[in-house]
Amino acid sequence: MSRPTISFEFFPPKTLDASFRLWETARALAPLDPGFVSVTYGAGGTTRKLTHEAVTTIHRHYGIPVAAHLTCVEATRAETMEIVQAYADAGIREIVALRGDAPKGQDRFTPHPEGFANTVELIEAIAARGDMTIRVGAYPEPHPDSGGTDADVAWLKRKIDAGATSAITQFFFDADTFFRFRDKCAAAGIEAPIIPGILPIQGWAGAKRFAATCGTNVPGWAEDAFSKAAAEGPAAERALSERVCVKLCRDLLEGGVDRLHFYTLNRPDLTLAVCGALGVEPVRDLGAVA
Repeated sequence: MSRPTISFEFFPPKTLDASFRLWETARALAPLDPGFVSVTYGAGGTTRKLTHEAVTTIHRHYGIPVAAHLTCVEATRAETMEIVQAYADAGIREIVALRGDAPKGQDRFTPHPEGFANTVELIEAIAARGDMTIRVGAYPEPHPDSGGTDADVAWLKRKIDAGATSAITQFFFDADTFFRFRDKCAAAGIEAPIIPGILPIQGWAGAKRFAATCGTNVPGWAEDAFSKAAAEGPAAERALSERVCVKLCRDLLEGGVDRLHFYTLNRPDLTLAVCGALGVEPVRDLGAVA
């Protein structure tokens, strides 16, 4: 297997300690020469300013292409496009365009009266600028708000047709889940790269909560294996997490995947171990942080 192109997702810090953890994570993973890294937006756009600060700092200090997450939540069209312009002014040329989760206390996404109604409208507006690479989300298993996989594939096609150039999937447990989705996308005429999202499991309870919010099926074998490992202690759970993640990645690579996107949760060690097992070693000297 040839070396895959890798990328990483970070989230913006809300405390001083979390800031140190983010910068340590970025510094640990940057030498692996990722194709890009992305920085998330909090639910309801709650970390808008923090996301901007994290994106521009990583871009400035670590020499990595950064894709800033941007959502339609609780902002006018003008306010959203001002954010895009601010990224452009800072030299950022990649956006992950998302609908966004409902603000805290709301059950469903409701568009701002003067905002973008959905992701397609957001993509069209960004694409019209002509200066941004636009990535979007994709769902190998049905999005909680969708009518099923066929509806998700059709919506992804609309996003690609609107100007997106690649998609990053939600995480999943079995490679066949991704392959089935990839085949459906190809049959629908989607030619843009679909990058599988990989979650190195830092803690089983947290992974299950995450799965419940995004519609990821938790297979019985994973429930059994991680429950047993958790009972044996952190070392056993950590070893199992690495084995499971490495196997998933190898299965994907053997199936023709050439790009992997890791959800790091701002904790680099497990992602580093998985990348090392895949033969992805440091290839650049980070040097001194500016």
